[in-house]
Amino acid sequence: DPQNGVNVPVIGQYYVVIATLLFLALNGHLALIRILADSFQSLPIGTDSLTREEMRGIAMWGTRMFADAMMVALPAVASILLVNLSFGVVSRSAPQLNVFGVGFPVTLTLGFVVLVFAISNLLPQMQHLLDGAFGAASSFGYGGR
Repeated sequence: DPQNGVNVPVIGQYYVVIATLLFLALNGHLALIRILADSFQSLPIGTDSLTREEMRGIAMWGTRMFADAMMVALPAVASILLVNLSFGVVSRSAPQLNVFGVGFPVTLTLGFVVLVFAISNLLPQMQHLLDGAFGAASSFGYGGR
């Protein structure tokens, strides 16, 4: 990432491109503009601050976003954890086996296989997440007023 001056893995860039294309394909940009326009009616400029229930709603929304992000990442993390645990057992039982020579290609191959299967499930999951997020965002300003 030249803008921030950090190295970003290629798979991470791939996920960003896929998520952006899914966001556009599911008309997320139109819903975002509609929610922004509606927010001027539900939360007009110069009104009182947010109520306690609305602040709790924002906190719960952040909790939900974190949990949903973990659910998206769970297949890859769990599969890599299982592979690393299995190579730990193999290296303990057969110390003459070069785990570094065998482990990296197997981990890389399994990561790509999990990526292929996870991408096929990403569209319905992303649609569900966006529907929930936009539903919560659109009802946010109307809930306490």
